[in-house]
Amino acid sequence: MILSVENGNFSYDNKRKVLENINLKVESGSILSILGRNGVGKTTLLRCMLGLLKWTSGNSFLDGKNIKDISFKDFWKNVSYIPQVHSFSFSYTALEMVLMGLSSVLSIFSSPSKKDIELAEKTMEKIKILHLRDKELNKISGGELQMVLIAKALISNPKIIVFDEVETGLDFHNQILILDLIKKLSLENNISAIMNTHYPTNALKISDYTFMLNKENKHIYGKTSDVINPYNIQEIFKVKSIVDTVTYDKKIIKNIIPIDVI
Repeated sequence: MILSVENGNFSYDNKRKVLENINLKVESGSILSILGRNGVGKTTLLRCMLGLLKWTSGNSFLDGKNIKDISFKDFWKNVSYIPQVHSFSFSYTALEMVLMGLSSVLSIFSSPSKKDIELAEKTMEKIKILHLRDKELNKISGGELQMVLIAKALISNPKIIVFDEVETGLDFHNQILILDLIKKLSLENNISAIMNTHYPTNALKISDYTFMLNKENKHIYGKTSDVINPYNIQEIFKVKSIVDTVTYDKKIIKNIIPIDVI
């Protein structure tokens, strides 16, 4: 399934343009990273792509069909969105949260069936978090919460998952777990992923394509290996950097090291 944007423009109250002339495509099973500093419009871009905000002009398409012409139920049956979440004050259990991922197929008045609960447990087991089944969300760690939200996104068997800064606030251990899971879903389940991130190294680790955006509405889009380089990092982040390359387990790993601001 392909999600694409053609000539997307967005502004609040028809004033300063936040996004201008956006064109991109996410192919089946591929991973797109969206990179940029705080306040450049990364979350706005995701919300426009998904129809949660209306483009001022331009359109988003799912398999060539304008998402304006796709029913809410049909769209969210194929697409899952994980917004920025840092904590939960509600006392939902992890299992209850995962079951909420079936909202596009369950009636608002219906209760989860035994089959639904088994599906939720199977989904949690698949990503190794079944032990969190009965834990309350306000009593688990940030990394555990992110994994629960990924299970919630997976339970409806989507073709595309959209992550808004999924690794922010997580330690190295949990970042690696979640990045590896996103890559695994792409390779083994042919799920496309779109990921907002502040970390060029994480984009290099798992992304096929990268869209870089700065505050002057300049954007750079292409294969990750082509567009993430010191010159473009300077253009987008206003940071001087170098690329360090190491070999581990017969794999070449690239790391972007920031040196100074400009």
